[in-house]
Amino acid sequence: MAINKTNMQAIHDALITDLQRRLFADYNKRTDEFQLRDEDYDRAQSALVDSVLQCNNMKDVNELLTEYCDLFTAYDELTVPTIDGTMNYVLSLFVDKLNYLKENNG
Repeated sequence: MAINKTNMQAIHDALITDLQRRLFADYNKRTDEFQLRDEDYDRAQSALVDSVLQCNNMKDVNELLTEYCDLFTAYDELTVPTIDGTMNYVLSLFVDKLNYLKENNG
């Protein structure tokens, strides 16, 4: 499924925001367990952003989410992403953003 450049940029932005949040939470949980350093976190964040920016369509997004599936919990219903699950996840990011904007600007 081809996605126009403007929409893909919006998807990139939403993915980066959500996945960075998830990575930060995961990093905080594992810091003591694996003796992670800030440099490790910085490298992981950079790799994440680079991977997101390489996504050009929903198949790429699905592959990205499969790569980062350990950042999701059973509660997220995306522990093993499918194309349908990926589309629902991306749509939920936008719905959450719209709800946030409605609550804080309305």
